[in-house]
Amino acid sequence: MSVSITLLGTGSPMPSPDRAGPATLISVTGGAVDEHYLVDAGRGVLMRLAAIGLGATNLTAVLLTHLHSDHITDLNDVITTRWVMTLPPAEPSPLVVVGPVGTRTVVDHLLASLEPDIGYRIAHHDDLHVAPGVVVHEVTDGRVDLGGEVDISCAPTDHRPVDPTVGYRLEHDGASVAAAGDTVPCEGLDRLCAGADALVHTVIRKDLIGQLPIQRMLDTLDYHSSPEEAAQTAARAGVGTLVLTHYVPPIPTGGDGADWRALAAAHFDGAIELGDDLHRIEITKGT
Repeated sequence: MSVSITLLGTGSPMPSPDRAGPATLISVTGGAVDEHYLVDAGRGVLMRLAAIGLGATNLTAVLLTHLHSDHITDLNDVITTRWVMTLPPAEPSPLVVVGPVGTRTVVDHLLASLEPDIGYRIAHHDDLHVAPGVVVHEVTDGRVDLGGEVDISCAPTDHRPVDPTVGYRLEHDGASVAAAGDTVPCEGLDRLCAGADALVHTVIRKDLIGQLPIQRMLDTLDYHSSPEEAAQTAARAGVGTLVLTHYVPPIPTGGDGADWRALAAAHFDGAIELGDDLHRIEITKGT
């Protein structure tokens, strides 16, 4: 069995020709049944999944960290594509969506917006009999029981005024990965990633954004972590590998992000991973 992290989308709300919206795939493969957990569903997520040979039908669950638009932009695409691309004789299995309180309302509104499309497809295809199924689990803190081989837990994070927000920890066969969405350092995140083999953390360059004469950009400084803050969180928690994503401003495609890495390395002695979309990291116990 192996545990891997794939940065499907390393972008942000700012559209980029090279970086899809925030999305990370955490996979446990090599057993009787592979399990693939999609953390957030930013723009272009299914295109990035296709690039690694997977699709919406392969997902075990979608884990939403919060309900900011850039993190859920393509959730409707995941819902529809899973439904349409499950071909007979298989029956479409419900998409499992886990997220903070408020997720159920968002999913209900997405399904309502898709009603015309759902109606067209059921009317046209004799082998589509029912609307897409979505099972929503709203979570706050503690274990998330989805019935798979991977142990999942969550804890509250701090992205206020976006509230509530959560991060996740996935564990299997002694290997553990924590995934934080947008957040500043906080007790819940410390607890979630304590002793984890890897922490996936969204970051922004506060030193660069702080120089912009644009109030809307300056507003982002108080509810995101910088590479330095993410590194301090990882060091405090005894994390093995720090994985940075959600780069604001974007790292030039093909660039090595050496300046980002250096900022984090000043506060964290472990391995630091970052890169373009589809960057993959293999995780083992004690990484």
